[in-house]
Amino acid sequence: MTTKNKATEDYTGREFVITREFDAPRELVFKAWTDAEQIAQWWGPRGFTNIVRQWDARSGGAIDLVMRAPNGVDYPMGGEFGEVVAPERLVFTSGPLDEKGNMLFEFLHTVTLVERKGKTTLTIQSRVIKTTVEANKYIGGYEAGMTQSLGRLAELLAARTPPVVVERTSRSK
Repeated sequence: MTTKNKATEDYTGREFVITREFDAPRELVFKAWTDAEQIAQWWGPRGFTNIVRQWDARSGGAIDLVMRAPNGVDYPMGGEFGEVVAPERLVFTSGPLDEKGNMLFEFLHTVTLVERKGKTTLTIQSRVIKTTVEANKYIGGYEAGMTQSLGRLAELLAARTPPVVVERTSRSK
């Protein structure tokens, strides 16, 4: 029986699909994906903070941010938006950068948002389009990291979604 080591597994072409429902309207979820100030609040695993240098959510717009781990280690990330269709779809590339600014690996992400009855179902299809053997150990943690990011997004959206107020009134005859 052979067991593949995640450090040597080749993830090129591998696709990850993550779906999550948010108790928020689609426009609010879309804005959280396209507004740099909001990205800074939820992007990355729990405990990470972000320095968003550029998050230009338009076709050809740049992605440039630094994810800071709880231990203080910085992980610069780059990418580019390919398609932005408000409020239903985003297509962009992203990946971590080495000390020279070159991508260690690259994902092509397609984010779709579907609203039904005030809730939004978000689906992320992420395909590895470029990698190196050295970087594969990081790709293996993508699903866990993105799941944590989406948890942080849900918390942000809950704080920004106004509560529903129901009032009972009596009828006069």
